[in-house]
Amino acid sequence: MVIRLRGEKTKSTAHPIADRQRNMKSELKLKNSFLQVDKQLKTNRKILKRYNKSGFTTLRKAELTKEGFNPKFFTHYWKNSKGQVYLFCYDLGFLELEQQGIKKLLLVEWQPYMNRDLQDTVSS
Repeated sequence: MVIRLRGEKTKSTAHPIADRQRNMKSELKLKNSFLQVDKQLKTNRKILKRYNKSGFTTLRKAELTKEGFNPKFFTHYWKNSKGQVYLFCYDLGFLELEQQGIKKLLLVEWQPYMNRDLQDTVSS
């Protein structure tokens, strides 16, 4: 008795070398995407460091994005007691603001008191 299944055919071939090449291509795509994310995170941190000399600075968002800053890439976040969410690229962070219709970023450095708040949220 022969049972025929309907559905999508697999891409598997009878030749193991073709399977291996296909697997290597997919692994390479994945590795390249990780490298692109890592490169953007490093670019973001470098730009934040260049503009945040005092540890607490406000700048126009357009000025940073013009240099390659992308606020969609960050390593972690911290939420203050007012509910504002600061996004961080490693130890340097930013808060998106809008003042008089102009988009700005408040640049900050990670502070020791943020660790306490972080531990409170993790233990909950």
